[in-house]
Amino acid sequence: MTARVSHTSVDCRNAYELSQWWKGVLDYVDVAGDPNLPGHDECMILSRDGAHRLLFIEVPEGKTVKNRIHLDLEPVEGGREDELARLLAHGATEVADHRGQYGPGTGWVVLADPEGNEFCILRSADERGEASPSPAT
Repeated sequence: MTARVSHTSVDCRNAYELSQWWKGVLDYVDVAGDPNLPGHDECMILSRDGAHRLLFIEVPEGKTVKNRIHLDLEPVEGGREDELARLLAHGATEVADHRGQYGPGTGWVVLADPEGNEFCILRSADERGEASPSPAT
């Protein structure tokens, strides 16, 4: 027997606001028939193909240390620098810059969402010289 990941949960102070922010980052949508609304203490969003879900759950305590789990994002279109500029304009905060750490054109940038949850922006498959993954059908 095996298990699969049902969804990824994110503790937060404002589930609605953070779910809306991440929808803009990932181009995710609300669950059909269960829209997220201001004041909801749990808000789920999902990828347009339904393959991945993020659940934002309000908790009373704030984030105090580095995440023990985080998302690594790969640009779908364009490259890391374009995506980094887009995310910073969207309200992400740069936490650490690891570009070029393993030679020219390598590395990643650590960012934080509006509530301080870290995530990374990697190079695209094209930038790594790999074939782009085909979209799920």
